[in-house]
Amino acid sequence: MAETWKTAVTSIAPNEIRVRGIRIDEMMGRISFGEAVYLILRGELPGAAVGGVMEAMLVASIDHGVTPPSALAVRNAATTGAPLNACLAAGALAVNRHHGGAVEDCMRLLARGAATVAAGAAPADAAKALIAEEKAAGRRLPGWGHRVHTDDPRSGRLLALVKEAGSAGPHITVAEAIAAELAKGGKVLPLNVDGAIAAVLADLGFRPELANGFFILARTAGWMAHVAEEVAREKPMRRIDQAAAEYDGPAPRALG
Repeated sequence: MAETWKTAVTSIAPNEIRVRGIRIDEMMGRISFGEAVYLILRGELPGAAVGGVMEAMLVASIDHGVTPPSALAVRNAATTGAPLNACLAAGALAVNRHHGGAVEDCMRLLARGAATVAAGAAPADAAKALIAEEKAAGRRLPGWGHRVHTDDPRSGRLLALVKEAGSAGPHITVAEAIAAELAKGGKVLPLNVDGAIAAVLADLGFRPELANGFFILARTAGWMAHVAEEVAREKPMRRIDQAAAEYDGPAPRALG
């Protein structure tokens, strides 16, 4: 007889599936996907406000056009005739330190700053020290700067939502202090969506090791759209020039 081992994530019985003790069919239609993600990772359902933050965080990373490396990876795989799962795997494998991976690095950076603040330092002083340390080490600040946006529209909205939820904590305080310190130098280096997500995840108590998974989880929907479009609209085995892409979708429109 095989030796038993334990899992606390999901239990399966005839006609019954429970995630962290709660029936999936009871959750369906009653909680959001963001709340379900929080539940399966943390073990308990969040309040409605935090659930809304989780949902917004996933929406924030759903896609960023054809230029990110992961979008090129999934389209390159699709143009070879690869099946959907292989295309999505190519996108996930393209998420690394310089694309999507900054979330984990930023969480660790903000944790250092939050620890300094907890020890009695002012947020502004903690921010200055972090910037100096990263500069001295020859590292770019993870979570700041963007090749397209001088004011990432996703970051401000996400931080506003977490504040409305009453869940903003020391990591967001440090992130905002860093942004304020960088602004004094006159160089445009905004808090990007990776940095905002890092601050939110840290204040919600998630481990840094899980950080990049949130980016992959959200972006998978966008990758699916790129694969479907590549297969439907383009010839197989084409050489993809991202800079030559022209948007021809719906014109700008209001949400409702």
